[in-house]
Amino acid sequence: MMHSLSVRVYYEDTDLAGIVYYANYLRFIERARSEWLRTLGVDQAAMKAKSGRVFAVRRVEADYLRPARFDDLLKIGTVLVQITAARIVVDQAVRRDGATLFQARVTVACLDGAGRPVRLPGIVTRALTRPAGPVEK
Repeated sequence: MMHSLSVRVYYEDTDLAGIVYYANYLRFIERARSEWLRTLGVDQAAMKAKSGRVFAVRRVEADYLRPARFDDLLKIGTVLVQITAARIVVDQAVRRDGATLFQARVTVACLDGAGRPVRLPGIVTRALTRPAGPVEK
C-alpha cells in the first residue's frame, strides 16, 4: 500500500543557498510515516499510553538526488517493504512534479519504556498486514 503526503517548502526549511537543508528531508519523511500510521488506524500516543511501546528509527539509508527549493510542493510517498516481529522497514521518496528528489529506506524498531526492543503491538501488525487499496492524503 502506498501512502502520499503533500508538504510545502517554507523559507525556514531552506539553507543560505535557498535549497532545502539536508536534515529537513528526514523531518518530512518522519511526518509522512506518522500520517501513514494514523491513516491505518494506529494511534502512537495511545499505543505509548496503553503498552509503553514506541517507535524509534534504527537505520536510514538515504540518497539526495536533486534539491527542493522554497515554495515547492512536495509529495512524500511511503511504502511498506518488510514487517518483522519488532521492526518495520519502509521505502520513502520525496518528489516534485513526479521527479524524485530524495529517497530513503528506513528501519523502525518497536521499543519498550526502557528502550529495549519488543514485539510490535497486535494492532500495528494487523494494520500493516491487512489488504487495502492505495491511500491518498
